[in-house]
Amino acid sequence: MVIIQVTETSAELIAVKEKLKREQKKILTRRFFSNKSLMIGCLVIAIISFLATFGPLLASYEPLKTDIPNRFQAPNSENLLGTDEFGRDVLTRILYGARVTMGVGFVVAILTSILGMIIGLYASYYKTLDHILMRISDGLMAIPGILLAIALVAALGSSVFNVIISLTVVFTPSIARVIRSSAVVIREQTYIEAMKAQGASSFRIMWLHIMPNTISPLIVQASFIFADTIITEAGLSFLGAGVPAPDPSWGNMLFDGKLAIFNAWWMTVFPGMMVVMSVLGLNLMGDGLRDYIDPHLKTKK
Repeated sequence: MVIIQVTETSAELIAVKEKLKREQKKILTRRFFSNKSLMIGCLVIAIISFLATFGPLLASYEPLKTDIPNRFQAPNSENLLGTDEFGRDVLTRILYGARVTMGVGFVVAILTSILGMIIGLYASYYKTLDHILMRISDGLMAIPGILLAIALVAALGSSVFNVIISLTVVFTPSIARVIRSSAVVIREQTYIEAMKAQGASSFRIMWLHIMPNTISPLIVQASFIFADTIITEAGLSFLGAGVPAPDPSWGNMLFDGKLAIFNAWWMTVFPGMMVVMSVLGLNLMGDGLRDYIDPHLKTKK
């Protein structure tokens, strides 16, 4: 009789847990669809990512193939966004440039997140490292990002790989400071002190108990770093210190179009629109993620 009652109780507990999981999914789904910033930002980035991934496969022209007789053609039925000073199709170069620009932004966001996580965690846990690492971060953040990036690219050489390295150096300190500030608060929690009293190693405490609680602010900050990277990469390429020509990137296209901006406005307007839409989408997504991850922030505004 007792066994039957225990079995029935276990079945009821399992049913209650399943019901709670379903309710939590419904709540999360409802919060997602009620968050307009997050929805719009994700939609914009999804469209741009789709174009960057599959757009070049549908392109009718080669991004580097020149056609001098048809240069400076205004948007028409054959070249929907016109042609540039070498007769290259602007739409095709925008689609291929999306791969470069979005790819650089994504890789930099990943690298800065990893390095910033490591630096921030160790700085929050060890006071000696905190003074050293944070002062280095302060020194790097004191230099305007675009100037530091130009100096690093000039020292390393102009290439996509060196642009990624330079922008990673520029943006890692901001991630490190965000992670450190979150980790310092978590380090003072009672359960962390209990783990220390039980003899848990510092590595275990940092990576199994502190690090998971810093993921939320890291994701939000990484989306903003993604947007800042797109702007900075476009600025570097526009100044001639970014992705080397003739490889297509939105910054390179702006650089090519600046001399003909009054005669061939499409060479700068359409790449500029892509930069604006990407940055706007990422910023909306970042704001939406911040409210989605921590709804209490929305009520405090």
